[in-house]
Amino acid sequence: MQIISPSDCLGWRPVRATSASLYKPNHCACRKIHNSQCECICMARIEQYMAVGLSPTVWGAEERSDIQKNLDHIHETLSAATWLSSVDLPVKLAVIPEGALQGFTDEVHDMKHTEYREEIAIDIPGEETDVLGEYAKEFDIYIVASAKEKAPEYEDKFVNTAFVIDPDGEVILKHRKNTPLLPVERSVAPHDVWDDWVDEHGADLDSFFPVVDTDIGRIGISLAIEGAYPEYVRGLAMNGAEVVCRIACPEPLVANEAWEIQNKARALDNNTYVVAPNLGTYYLTPDSETPVDTFGGGSMIINYKGKTISDHDYGGGSSYCAGVIDIEGLREFRYRSPLMNWMKDLRTELCQVIYDRELYPKNLWLDETPVQHDEYAEEVTEERIEDMVEKDIWVPPYWEREDAGR
Repeated sequence: MQIISPSDCLGWRPVRATSASLYKPNHCACRKIHNSQCECICMARIEQYMAVGLSPTVWGAEERSDIQKNLDHIHETLSAATWLSSVDLPVKLAVIPEGALQGFTDEVHDMKHTEYREEIAIDIPGEETDVLGEYAKEFDIYIVASAKEKAPEYEDKFVNTAFVIDPDGEVILKHRKNTPLLPVERSVAPHDVWDDWVDEHGADLDSFFPVVDTDIGRIGISLAIEGAYPEYVRGLAMNGAEVVCRIACPEPLVANEAWEIQNKARALDNNTYVVAPNLGTYYLTPDSETPVDTFGGGSMIINYKGKTISDHDYGGGSSYCAGVIDIEGLREFRYRSPLMNWMKDLRTELCQVIYDRELYPKNLWLDETPVQHDEYAEEVTEERIEDMVEKDIWVPPYWEREDAGR
C-alpha cells in the first residue's frame, strides 16, 4: 500500500480540534502519513457488516451508449440487494462482476482490438463511474466493479480495469487485469507492455497488486480469471488485503467446480475473505430476445478459513449473494493462530527458485495491438505449450512422444 498525503488519507478521518484523540504526524498501522488533526480509524474497531455480490442480467454493448441500460439495471439489483440484506446487518460493500457494464462483445465477436477501443471502451474515471459513484453515495456503500478502459497512455490499446468507489462517489483504487482470459480476451495487461509499465509505475506490489485501506478493511481485487493463478491473490494478500473481490468467471469453470475450488483455496491460503459474484442472464446484444446463462451462477462469499458463508447457485436471472464480513475476527485469527495463518511461515527464498525462468513472454503487445483468436492460438498458445515441453516441465501425450521418438 502506498504512503499518501493527509488530504488524500482513507485510513484516518478528521476530528474536532478539541478531541483528546489527536495524533502527531506519523505512519500508522495502515502505513499512511497523517496530520495532527486526524484520528486513526484503523485503530478503531471495525463493526461487522454485510457484503453483497450482485449477479445482474447484462446486455452486450455494441456501442458505448448501450452501457447505460446495464447501469440502470445494476441500480435496480443494487436497490433490492442492499435493502433486503440490511435486515441482517448494514450493507457496506457491493461487488459487481466483470462484464456487468459492457458484456463481452469483443470476445464473443472476435472484434478487432482498435475497433473495440474506439466504440465501446470507457474512461476511468468517466461518465460511467460517475453514475456508479452516485449509487455509492445513495446507498452509503463501497462499490467494486470493472470495465474495459481506453488505455490513457496508448492511442490504440484498451485494458481491463477493476476499481473501488467509496461512499463519497470517488474512485479510490484502480487495478489492471494481470492476465486476461487468454484464449479469447485481448485486453492489454501490464506484463504485455512490461517495459513501459515498469518505467511509469515501478515493479512492486502496488504496481501489480494494489490494495486500498478503508474503514471497512483492506480491499483488493482479483479480476475474474486472475483468481485461477494462486500467485496473484497471494500478491494481494502480501500487500495487506483482507477482502479480495473475485469478480466472475464463465462456464465451464462453474459446472466443473474449478470456480468454487479456487475461491475457497485462495481464501484459505491467504486468510482473506473472498467475495465472488458471478454474472446472471446474458443477452448477446441490447436487442436480443433470447438470453443465455453463460456463467452458470455460483455466486459466493468465502471466509478467511475457506468456509462458505453465502452462496447462490442459480444464474439464469438477476440475483445476489450476501454475507457477514468480520474484519476484527479475521485480524484476531491471523494474529493468534499458531498454524493456519500460513503466510507467516513462507520461506520466500525457496519461492524465488520456482520462478527462475521466463514462461509467458513479456512485452508481447508493446509495439503492436493484440491479434484475433485464431492468430493468437497459433502464435502464442501453441508455442507456450511447446515451450513447456522443451523446458522439460511437461511431458507430451503419447502420440507426440512416438512422433518424436521419445
